Amino acid sequence: MTASRLFALTCACLAGPAMAADKPLWELGAGLSALQLPDYRGSGHSQLYAVPFPYVVYRGDFLKADRNGLRGVFIDSERIDLNLSVGASLPVDSTRNEARWGMPDLKPSVEIGPSLDFTLWRDSRHQTRLDLRLPLRYGYTVSQSPSNIGWVFSPRLNLDITDPFGLTGWNLGLLAGPMIDSRRNDQYFYSVDPAYATARRPAYTARGGHAGTQLLVSVSKRYPKFWLGGFVRRDNLAGANFADSPLVSSRHYFAAGLGVAWVLGESTRRVERDE
Repeated sequence: MTASRLFALTCACLAGPAMAADKPLWELGAGLSALQLPDYRGSGHSQLYAVPFPYVVYRGDFLKADRNGLRGVFIDSERIDLNLSVGASLPVDSTRNEARWGMPDLKPSVEIGPSLDFTLWRDSRHQTRLDLRLPLRYGYTVSQSPSNIGWVFSPRLNLDITDPFGLTGWNLGLLAGPMIDSRRNDQYFYSVDPAYATARRPAYTARGGHAGTQLLVSVSKRYPKFWLGGFVRRDNLAGANFADSPLVSSRHYFAAGLGVAWVLGESTRRVERDE
């Protein structure tokens, strides 16, 4: 799927870990994020988005809404979590993207699928945690007649650190891993139908497979009445199966964002959670 995943970037990348503690069952608020995103991985055109978002945290036993997005927790143990993973992508206006000029617009999409997560190591104070995350998401366009646009598998190592470098209250997240996608997903973003081929944009059929690697760094801090976070992400598309598509203008992908959310209310009921 395209890397402009609005829900994932605003709710997951702009956040970090927390220690086990007594916390409200739910928190509600509102926030605003500024995101600098290419139209898709490999695109030479990027845009700055100012995106309002709801700040929703729910720490239930079987349903959670937190830094990892909206999740249904089906297995929850000391070492293994099986979650429902949800994401989204933004639409692309082809008239504003030189490589896609004259081609159909890319519709916004949603992604949904399971994520099997393994805790590989955690320190005794629960301040540092290393996870192996295995999300497999299936994408669908958001339109009057939704269509399946294939799957993306993105295994990654995730390191969460609380109070990094002695900065009390701050959270640091480091994530890295390869991406693998289906032929249908590749074709949606990178194929060029013969009807849209030009002298500078030859026909191309994407085939699926290795889709490059990703590296993401995020920081965040929760204050009594608001939350602050930011992220940077860099992908290397060298060796990706779609790297020779005429729609790919760069072998590198860079995205960044900042967000602030104001906490407007929280429950009086408290629960102990290790996030």
